[in-house]
Amino acid sequence: MEAATGTAPLLQPRGGDGSTTTTRGRARRAAVEWWVESKKLWRIVGPAIFQRIALYGINVVSQSFIGHLGDLELAAFSIAATVVAGFNFGFLLGMASALETLCGQAFGAKKYHMLGVYLQRSWIALLLFAVALTPTYILMEDLLLLIGQSPELAHLAGKMSVWLIPQHFAMAMQVPLTRFLQSQLKNWVTAATAGVTLVIHVVATYLLVQRFQLGIVGAVVAADLSWWLVALGQFLYVVGGGCPLSWKGFSMEAFADFWEFIKLSLASGVMLCLENWYYRVLVLLTGYLKNAEIAVDALSICLTINGWELMIPLGFLAATGVRVANELGAGSGKGARFAIVVSTTTSVLIGLFFWCVILYFNDHFALLFTYSEVVLGAVHKLSVLLAFTVLLNSVQPVLSGVAVGSGWQALVAYVNIGSYYLVGVPLGVILGWPLNFGVGGIWSGLIGGTAVQTLVLAYLTTRCDWDEEAKKASTRMRVWPSSK
Repeated sequence: MEAATGTAPLLQPRGGDGSTTTTRGRARRAAVEWWVESKKLWRIVGPAIFQRIALYGINVVSQSFIGHLGDLELAAFSIAATVVAGFNFGFLLGMASALETLCGQAFGAKKYHMLGVYLQRSWIALLLFAVALTPTYILMEDLLLLIGQSPELAHLAGKMSVWLIPQHFAMAMQVPLTRFLQSQLKNWVTAATAGVTLVIHVVATYLLVQRFQLGIVGAVVAADLSWWLVALGQFLYVVGGGCPLSWKGFSMEAFADFWEFIKLSLASGVMLCLENWYYRVLVLLTGYLKNAEIAVDALSICLTINGWELMIPLGFLAATGVRVANELGAGSGKGARFAIVVSTTTSVLIGLFFWCVILYFNDHFALLFTYSEVVLGAVHKLSVLLAFTVLLNSVQPVLSGVAVGSGWQALVAYVNIGSYYLVGVPLGVILGWPLNFGVGGIWSGLIGGTAVQTLVLAYLTTRCDWDEEAKKASTRMRVWPSSK
């Protein structure tokens, strides 16, 4: 015993033996690493969330003004924004995620001049597809009549959709600019332009709708002007010297390897378009129920609230994509893996908070859009489904951000088709009509599809060899496309 005592250290650390000290040291080191990664993450997440809330606020303000014009106007705006504008915006947004992958990895690899080349390629690709998609706005009324919507609703929605065309091209310009700026951590620019524009939009919408009595046309025109203000503000910053390392002026190099860029952009477009349009299918299917006008109004209000809250996980999607791409571009598989863990955990905690908020306030938030007792009652019945959708969406977009940062868009497009349209939509149709659960049944089925997609993405993420992904990213930066 004495020998043992003699060989022991004279002073033991307070609170236990050396193993405890090692454990505490590891915990302290892990906490420091978590804090450092969180700061990097929130440097992107904070402005990204603000920008998305502000941009989404443009449509919410328009919807709010239109909703107080009447139930038919609100339903028509919901259909127009869902069927055509929502689909096209989702596709363009998805195509721009290819830019997010390549710019993020190029920034991590310190090939800064290639970011400007990628931006120009993305502009060309998105504007070409924007032109190709324009007829869908013009033929909106005919399309709605073809799928059985009421003539009154189809006519008013068709009228609105034509006025959305300027907004369509503004998005084709603005979305690549946002991805370009985010990938090099210039998020304050995107946040500032969106915030200032939202204030202008509120004033412009009030003047056009209330003062000049232009009704739904005034609300849509105000939104068109606002989206172009955002795009113009970011464009002037980029070409005016705000990005000296990454913007070297317009270059013919933008047309090099264009087909390879188009293929990645198309895969990206399909991936995110299938996600973006999925819950919009819910509004379209609800239009076939009895008392469709009330059901569509209630559902559109719930999905607007969901969309507003979704701006938070979408901010994490953007940040996760940038962080993963940066780490992979720098050759750090371990860093990419850790960024995913921090982002997912943080987003889920925020999702739990809003899940509780929605369950507590129930249908009170619907008063922002309508005073109709019938619509408020319908919203009340859907609030539980809204809460669970919010909770599930705190995970799924982050995992999509992993796919964007890693360049898995083509693979995830197949996952989305299977989980959304082979599981979610058929299940929703069965619950909605044969089992007579109505709009709640349709929504429940779609939630099931989202759950399947989330589980598959989680499996792919946890099973991924991130060191191998880092090698692939390094190879891509070396051989495609070549740098000057």
